[in-house]
Amino acid sequence: MNSIVIGSVASLVAGMATGLGALPVLFVRTLTDRLQGIFLGFGGGVMLAATAFSLIVPGTELARGQGHTETQAALIMVMGILLGGGFLWLAHNNFPHEHFFKGQEGPTSSSLARIWLFVVAIILHNFPEGMAVGVGFSGGSLSSGLALAIGIGLQNLPEGLVVAVALRSLEYSAVYALGVAFLTGLVEPIGGIVGASIISLAQPLLPWAMAFAAGAMLFVISDEIIPETSRKGIQQEGTLGIMLGFVVMMFLDVVLA
Repeated sequence: MNSIVIGSVASLVAGMATGLGALPVLFVRTLTDRLQGIFLGFGGGVMLAATAFSLIVPGTELARGQGHTETQAALIMVMGILLGGGFLWLAHNNFPHEHFFKGQEGPTSSSLARIWLFVVAIILHNFPEGMAVGVGFSGGSLSSGLALAIGIGLQNLPEGLVVAVALRSLEYSAVYALGVAFLTGLVEPIGGIVGASIISLAQPLLPWAMAFAAGAMLFVISDEIIPETSRKGIQQEGTLGIMLGFVVMMFLDVVLA
């Protein structure tokens, strides 16, 4: 139960960083494309490093610690990653949503207002992040969970501003855009509760859950973040952001380990 509470609170704090990052929208209406590319890439870099150092590597070690051979541990991670990516793939293809740069994806929906299509896209993005934090704390390593929570929170700060500015460009008020950014952050504690609860009920599932969260985040990086930076010709800025985010998350993981 303690791991559920800690994972939920940590994912809530990380999620609330989305709203905090959106606060400048009260004073700034636009961001340059180059700055948006760096911000988006930074989030992708954090997620990429978290996937490798905070989920896949410790997940493999946990699987070996449970008595699995190296081959079996590797297969568990492979299958878990594919399941996580497959889950996000199914969600993206079956829930109507719209990205700020890529446009609408999934089934066409005339009943949902455009703002809600954006919200669904953000939910699909934030849920695996929250799940990763919850799973990280349930792994019995406070330092690993803390590194994940801090890293995800840091990447949510610029992400929140990008989201809010995009909503302002659609003529929504600054207060409304800020409110949406805060609300989308609430998805992460839901993911945290789900991840922590599953592991608390069945510890042998922990390596699978870590691999699942890693696969889901890899899908988000490849399907959303990288195409978003490429769509407006800001690949170099996105690459710079990815490298910065990666080294920041790697530093946190090493220092807090």
